[in-house]
Amino acid sequence: MLAPFYQSKLIEAGCDEAGRGCYAGPVFAAAVILPNNFYHPLLNDSKKVSEKNRLILKDIIEQSAIAWAVASVDNNEIDQINILKASFKAMHLAIAALKTKPSLLLIDGNRFTPYKKMTHHCIIKGDGKYSSIAAASILAKTHRDAYMQKIHQEFPVYKWEKNKGYGTLDHREAIAKKGLCKYHRISFSILPK
Repeated sequence: MLAPFYQSKLIEAGCDEAGRGCYAGPVFAAAVILPNNFYHPLLNDSKKVSEKNRLILKDIIEQSAIAWAVASVDNNEIDQINILKASFKAMHLAIAALKTKPSLLLIDGNRFTPYKKMTHHCIIKGDGKYSSIAAASILAKTHRDAYMQKIHQEFPVYKWEKNKGYGTLDHREAIAKKGLCKYHRISFSILPK
């Protein structure tokens, strides 16, 4: 059972990212402020929700949230600044885009670069503990998946419509045959030595 909020005095936003471990494509992040009474039985960490239910939840979250935003940092910038910094930057961009400003950030994971002077709490496996982080995980994942399906049309050989850029066997085999493309993260040392 997800907790509806961390505390009840401040406006809090849940933040999460998707695509940190991928070989290709951007890292996406979302920030979500939910109403205190928000509840949906399907809501959970995006990794524990089927694709069909993630898409149902995406629409519900976007319609019900007090504010939500999604942002991304592309593979070229990931290669320049590293994936951890890129994940935090994507979160910062999403927080900055919120139409309602939060006073407290709930961050999924154990590390975060502070955003301005806003108080934050890092919560390990927070996407399975707090509704707002779970909602952010759903939005980050569904928006990223949609982006990967779009760029799949450009490079169908890598089967991104299925693997979403993760290092699955079919993706690795395609890289071995065709090499890397402009969406791959060069800094991930994907090519065999």
